[in-house]
Amino acid sequence: MERENFKSKLGFILVSAGCAIGIGNVWRFPYVTGQNGGGIFVLLYLLFLVIMGIPVLTMELAIGRASKKSAVLAYKKLEKPKSKWHIHGCFCILGCYLLMMYYTPVSGWMLSYFFKFATGTFESGMTAEQVGNVFSNLMSNPVEMIIWMAVMAIAGFFVCSKGIQNGIEKVSKIMMILLLALIIILAINSLTLSGAAEGIKFYLVPDLEKVQSIGIGHIITSAMSQAFFTLSLGIASMEILGSYMTREKTLPSESIKICILDTFVAITAGLIIFPACFSYGVEPNQGPALIFVTLPNVFVNMAGGRIWGTLFFMFMTFACFSTVIAVFENLISFCIDMFNMSRTKSVIINAIIMLIGCLPCIFGFNLLSGFNILGKGVLDIEDFAVSNILLPVGAFLYSLFCSTKFGWGFDGYLNECNQGEGIKFPRFFKPYIKYVLPVLVLIVFISGFIPQG
Repeated sequence: MERENFKSKLGFILVSAGCAIGIGNVWRFPYVTGQNGGGIFVLLYLLFLVIMGIPVLTMELAIGRASKKSAVLAYKKLEKPKSKWHIHGCFCILGCYLLMMYYTPVSGWMLSYFFKFATGTFESGMTAEQVGNVFSNLMSNPVEMIIWMAVMAIAGFFVCSKGIQNGIEKVSKIMMILLLALIIILAINSLTLSGAAEGIKFYLVPDLEKVQSIGIGHIITSAMSQAFFTLSLGIASMEILGSYMTREKTLPSESIKICILDTFVAITAGLIIFPACFSYGVEPNQGPALIFVTLPNVFVNMAGGRIWGTLFFMFMTFACFSTVIAVFENLISFCIDMFNMSRTKSVIINAIIMLIGCLPCIFGFNLLSGFNILGKGVLDIEDFAVSNILLPVGAFLYSLFCSTKFGWGFDGYLNECNQGEGIKFPRFFKPYIKYVLPVLVLIVFISGFIPQG
């Protein structure tokens, strides 16, 4: 069966950016930026996005576009006879399953909060304790969490069942355009608040005292990690999208566009969060609590807060759902390629696997709340395995596969990268790709095991 392609270049860019844009862009980037010297961190992040993120992204896309296959068969098609690179393809798919087993429930939380704001659960003048209780009640109710998770999962698989052009591309185009419009509207609103200037100063103005107290080494490794993790590279979530690409444009050109969109959302998210938090005297101090406790507390005290809260969680739902459908497509395509299934059968099987696989994460907040390994609950264990092990190890293997004679080799990778119109990588990049980039990825891997003070 002939493999489907994206209908338009814009469709590919929006689907790929949608895969990259997710929860981490909205809470992690602003928070980490504020804690690491503001503008200095942003500059370092942009530097590492260019020298690390873009090259590894082109590798995943190149393997996908050259092979026209999902992870395992892509390696098999490009690897040398009797080599075992395709084993990493199996770990990529495992990583995608594991990622979705906690990402889908969290996406359900976003959808839940969208409806809570839209239907008036959050009322003007609620106390901080009342706002916090809404989140606590959600976490303690497995049935409610299962329902919201199931809605996101079934909707995601339904979109994927329609195929690339009529499903994923069509829905992502609409959703991503709405997402970009929403984030601009929300940012403009935050910038008009009374404490906006103080929030922007904290966020983007370089703070040399903070740099000295934290240490430039810590800031550099934090910027490397953020630049790397923002694109979710290493588990073939982008490789599958490359397999549906045409050769009209070079991969460096397309990768730069994806990174620009991803970075625009990350930076603009900070322009929503920091001015709003500083205007209402709230410290944007931690990850999940920032989204589900701190920001709702800001919205209920803001003029028109119900509307702004509804719009914010609509934006968050779109950001999550765009990632969900892109990664679900990887799982579906894997089963189609490996087991010669029809798309419909693959969708049904993967939907059942996902609905069951998400339960441990959900129960980890209530029925299994006493379960932990080294102080980590179910969600934290799953996230650590994906973010700190499978992603950096996967990217390291991709860099070796695309640069050494034992894998696909630099010539094959470079030739695929430079097919089409647009920016091309020069041949003198080879020493950097072969020797420097793998070391940078290893630093990200090692830093993931160093406790962040």
